Amino acid sequence: MQTHRPRINALCIFFRNLSLSHFQPMQPFAPYRRRNITSLLKLATEFRELNLGKTIHAHVIKTLEFDVIRTNYLINLYAKCGHLGIARQVFDGMPKRNVVSGNALMTGYFHAGLAKDALELFKSMDFSQPGSAPNEYIFTTILASCADIGAHEEGQQCHGYVLKSGLVFHTHVRNALLHMYSKCSSMKDALHVFDTLQGFDVFAFNSMISGFLDHGRLTDAMNLLNCMVKRVAQWDHVSYVAVLGLCADSKDLRLGQQIHGQILKRRIDSSFFVNSALIDKYGKCGDVRSAQCAFVGLPEKNVVSWTAVMAAFSQNEYFEEALKLFLEMEITGIRPNEFTFAVALNSSAGLSALRNGDALNAHAEKTGYKAHLTVGNALINMYCKSGSIEDAKKIFMSMSCRDIVSWNSIITGYSNHGFAREALRAFQDMLIEAKVPSYITFIGVLSACAHLGLVDEGFHYLNHLMKDIGITPGVEHYTCMVGTLCRVGKLDEAERFMRHTCTEWDVIAWRTLLSACEVHRNYRLGYQVAEHILHLNPNDVGTHLLLSNMYAKANRWDGVVKIRKLMRERYIKKEPGVSWIQVGREVHVFTSEDKNHSWMNQISKKLSALIDQIKLIGYVPNIAAVLHDVEDQQKEECLRYHSEKLAVAFGLLCTPQGAPIHVMKNLRICDDCHVAIKLISVVTNRRLIVRDANRFHCIENGICSCDDYW
Repeated sequence: MQTHRPRINALCIFFRNLSLSHFQPMQPFAPYRRRNITSLLKLATEFRELNLGKTIHAHVIKTLEFDVIRTNYLINLYAKCGHLGIARQVFDGMPKRNVVSGNALMTGYFHAGLAKDALELFKSMDFSQPGSAPNEYIFTTILASCADIGAHEEGQQCHGYVLKSGLVFHTHVRNALLHMYSKCSSMKDALHVFDTLQGFDVFAFNSMISGFLDHGRLTDAMNLLNCMVKRVAQWDHVSYVAVLGLCADSKDLRLGQQIHGQILKRRIDSSFFVNSALIDKYGKCGDVRSAQCAFVGLPEKNVVSWTAVMAAFSQNEYFEEALKLFLEMEITGIRPNEFTFAVALNSSAGLSALRNGDALNAHAEKTGYKAHLTVGNALINMYCKSGSIEDAKKIFMSMSCRDIVSWNSIITGYSNHGFAREALRAFQDMLIEAKVPSYITFIGVLSACAHLGLVDEGFHYLNHLMKDIGITPGVEHYTCMVGTLCRVGKLDEAERFMRHTCTEWDVIAWRTLLSACEVHRNYRLGYQVAEHILHLNPNDVGTHLLLSNMYAKANRWDGVVKIRKLMRERYIKKEPGVSWIQVGREVHVFTSEDKNHSWMNQISKKLSALIDQIKLIGYVPNIAAVLHDVEDQQKEECLRYHSEKLAVAFGLLCTPQGAPIHVMKNLRICDDCHVAIKLISVVTNRRLIVRDANRFHCIENGICSCDDYW
């Protein structure tokens, strides 16, 4: 820009000297002045000189020197400077427009993240006038807008028009078609375009490989890569980004090393996007240290590289480190973008750090990124995993457009919180909006069926709807059906379903049946299932504990001793029960029977008072939950100091009256704590949300969203 500054300054001086007191529009100098005004507008647009553009605009209004070309420059200037409201006013005030007028405003909408507005403007325009027919530039913008918001039907209509007009043979239009179909989950249409048109450039291969990756079709992406190697000699940066993405998703370290070697050989590793793809590849392959080294070794770092290394940490569950990197990035003066916010929000979700998520929500709104689809989806995920399904619903309802990720997040969120009917209602709304469900969608739907015990509906979704859509059920869907049968007490039928269904059942599925045996006290089947699980995985901690629980509930202390001895012999250690709660900016951690917290005296007094209160309304300590053969009084004392009770008591001491309390626990909540916390919600008139290893327990007025089944 500095090389053009003298020219801009000279034209500015000339423009200021052209005052109306010396020259009138009809004087000989007027045409010369008009040409220079147009040139100055062109430069102001190119270099985003908003103030200069406004000055020229005022002059044009005063002298009535409007024409289509000059007005188009004004629209383009305001759009590129982010003043889309003014750009629209100028556009609406034009007595006559051409194809450039509409394209300038539509492009402005698209680059501002307002693809839906670009599409609406396109639909409202009159293309019947001479010179106003849409050209390749308009269709490139509109197809990109369709891709951005998943407008498949409108994209198909554009495809029909460009076929009739012959614009389909324009390189940019063809590539935009491929990109649109890829982003609209229509790889079949994308393949049709790719196979029937000739002369595709590197962009076409990039779009197709990226599209296959987005839809998890790694084999197709790999086959296309082999074709690309033969047909495209010179790759661009996007090619390397796409192929590194393929290496990352397929966990193909060897191919990644070969691509890395090519990058170094061709000396293109200075690209921020390629370097970020390298960091992402290492992160997805689980090599966080190499990802960090690649980041540290960069001569310059921008928001893309910062986001990539944050994602590498977050994907490998180093959530705190990812959030620390977010703060470091801001300290260096680099502003986050929508993808940075998404990574930070997902890291907060991993920690169930609601307050951090709230702060990021406010930050995203302040910087204008909250309206982005990626950020909206991350906010839904964060609130769902942090125990605030109401806030997740608010974000979902406020979104101007939603994709499959949005729907999956809210459906799964409802299911995990026990709001199964809301999950199924959201699924029906999704179908009404003609959104095609995915593999993940049906996990949430079938989980909701399991929560409600809807056996017939569950099997309908599994055997009919999924088949009609073309989704092959996986072990997650079958496990949900096991849970559905178990919920209504059909344990033998669930066991037969597992024996006769051709799928690779994992330990989680069998443990679902084992947990149901404990709940329904079907110890005969439970012992058989436990034996089968331990045959699959002799060191499975959860199965040993569930088996020990069953022996304890049956007062078979010899069995408890046997299991404990077996665990010692196999060096299997029970993970200590840990609960944590965030108050203010601090996270307070409690371990069962650990009395070292600085507030322990106040917590003990509060717990004693609470236990006395809830005993008056029916609480009886469930000493069967204590897996030690000791006196009943000692068992009751052990129950009192379970970590979740300590965390709840601390929350009641340190939070304002009426505020909800969010507690996280690493293990499954015990029966006694579940009953006690339900009654505590009654005597304190508080909403208590406990997330254990299985699910969220949203407890209010003595009622839990799990319906006492978990």
